[in-house]
Amino acid sequence: MSMSFAQLGTPQAMVHALARQGITEPFPIQIDTLPDTLAGRDVLGRGKTGSGKTLAFSIPLVARLAGELAGGKRRPGRPLGLVLAPTRELATQITQVMAPLAQAMNLRVTTIFGGVSQNRQVQALKDGVEIVVATPGRLEDLGNQGFLHLDAIEITVLDEADHMADLGFLPVVTKILNATPANGQRLLFSATLDNGVNKLVDRFLTNPVMHAVDEAHSPVAKMTHHVFETSGVDTKKELVRTLASGTGRRILFMRTKHHAKKLAKSLTESGIPAVDLHGNLSQPARDRNLAAFSNGSVKVLVATDVAARGVHVDNVDLVIHVDPPMEHKAYLHRSGRTARAGAEGDVITICLPTQKKDLEGLLRKADITVTPRAVTAQSPEVLALVGDVAPFVKPSSKVHQTGGGSSQGRNAQRKRAQRSQGAGDGARNGGQRRTRTKDGAPVRDRSGRPASSNRRAPQRTR
Repeated sequence: MSMSFAQLGTPQAMVHALARQGITEPFPIQIDTLPDTLAGRDVLGRGKTGSGKTLAFSIPLVARLAGELAGGKRRPGRPLGLVLAPTRELATQITQVMAPLAQAMNLRVTTIFGGVSQNRQVQALKDGVEIVVATPGRLEDLGNQGFLHLDAIEITVLDEADHMADLGFLPVVTKILNATPANGQRLLFSATLDNGVNKLVDRFLTNPVMHAVDEAHSPVAKMTHHVFETSGVDTKKELVRTLASGTGRRILFMRTKHHAKKLAKSLTESGIPAVDLHGNLSQPARDRNLAAFSNGSVKVLVATDVAARGVHVDNVDLVIHVDPPMEHKAYLHRSGRTARAGAEGDVITICLPTQKKDLEGLLRKADITVTPRAVTAQSPEVLALVGDVAPFVKPSSKVHQTGGGSSQGRNAQRKRAQRSQGAGDGARNGGQRRTRTKDGAPVRDRSGRPASSNRRAPQRTR
């Protein structure tokens, strides 16, 4: 018989908050870590993506800060709990998981990351919050400006520490951890422990308890992998369009921001509504596109590796590597967007003839065994994964802009407006600028040259 959240020591108010979300049974990583984290031990947790790590650290963070550990009045700019995450998407999703638990215990949580105005974040700090979920860069920036002080931090969590190392955040993370009290509790959760993560563990965790729910790099058990070989670029386009045409949610991964935007636009114009997610989008555009995918109004998300971690959307049926990733860890994290929370899912990698050798090596490192199949868009194994085809959705008559607010889109609009204004400069009181007199002779300017509505006089140079 499995343990319940209450039996593991979770406060009753938080148990009720979890139950209201339909979460009643803890996952293995939660069962393993909660007795130690709730007791105040430093914990090093390793588990595959989608294994329940966010709740594994959110529950003890909220429970301990709401108890005798902290208490007292909220102090501006001095939070009590800190969670560091590598990306804004992950920080946002952590906050969404943690907020109902914090509210149940009368605690406040706020999110801090770059790419948006800092005004709201600064105001939240001034109002006083107990828990901050942040990316390292913006957190350091607010600290340097004097809006944030880490000397009251009781519990620090590092989530996806290996990805922070991959992104080059370790120097900033080290500086942040040095600013927190040495006797505070520290929890580090990561899928892998390479690329300098061990150095963080050795330096900042005191007698940590190690919990590894599965082997490093282990694929999710309920995930089915497929490799579809296609003969060329044109057949690949047709295959991708067919795979995107089903009624269920699916994420299509691309290597570059440009190709992600281009594919989302192409699918939408062919009657398959799609949104993109990549680093060129403004934060409001990212939020809008991810919300459309999450609420089901759009079933296709075309993304770069920015969505490989931190994007948790339930019931993603298919993950499609339209472009195979560069290395095996990216493959596993991309693939982890499906088969989450015990659900099943399929992962498809599309392979051109020139990619076979590299893909074989990548799958070997990821410990994935799969037999490649040569397919077309109409092959039975392809159609079986597509399932029911979604109805055709007529594209909007407006110019499709997947970014919906990106700086590139705004710049294009400004240029069009400027061109229109320039064309209308000759209009006065509803009429066109006169270039000829009533008798047909050309109107001349002060220099004696014929006036022109569409050419400027050359400027003199010195």
